[in-house]
Amino acid sequence: MLRRLLQPVWVLLAIIFLIEAWLWDHLEPIVARVVAAIPLAAFKEWLSDRVDALSPAMTLIVFAVPIVPLFPLKLVGLWLLTHEYWASAVFTILFAKFLGVGVTAFIFDVTRDKLLEMTWFEKVYEFILMLRAKAHELVDPIKRRIREIIAGNGEGWSSRTLRLIQRFRKSVHEAR
Repeated sequence: MLRRLLQPVWVLLAIIFLIEAWLWDHLEPIVARVVAAIPLAAFKEWLSDRVDALSPAMTLIVFAVPIVPLFPLKLVGLWLLTHEYWASAVFTILFAKFLGVGVTAFIFDVTRDKLLEMTWFEKVYEFILMLRAKAHELVDPIKRRIREIIAGNGEGWSSRTLRLIQRFRKSVHEAR
């Protein structure tokens, strides 16, 4: 009974986790392009050389520090929310999120090898990769079913949904 009640919570957490993973996967190449366009390639090489000279514990600090300047930006987003500047708040929070994930992906790419020298970090990293695989196992059947419903011939669609789509199509055709 409890497992059935918690199933939607686990699916929601899996979806959130996969969104984070998707952002990570898709922002890392964007950051790489920015690094290639702006003279950040030299900075990346310089940072990589400096990280190689650090101990794994100091590398952890290098990995964590870029997150700190983004915290005030998220607070600004919350302040905008409290003062009902909805669009500005959403834009600020999303900008901080994308920037944070992008910068973290960039820094992690530089520091990964050194961080994985720490046994506990390697275990945490493997655990997160395992969670990601579990999240995919949980969400993939739902995604597959949604794709089947959308691509299907109406099988699985409620008659109310089909009527709504039909009315929408009719109104679009009449507007032309």
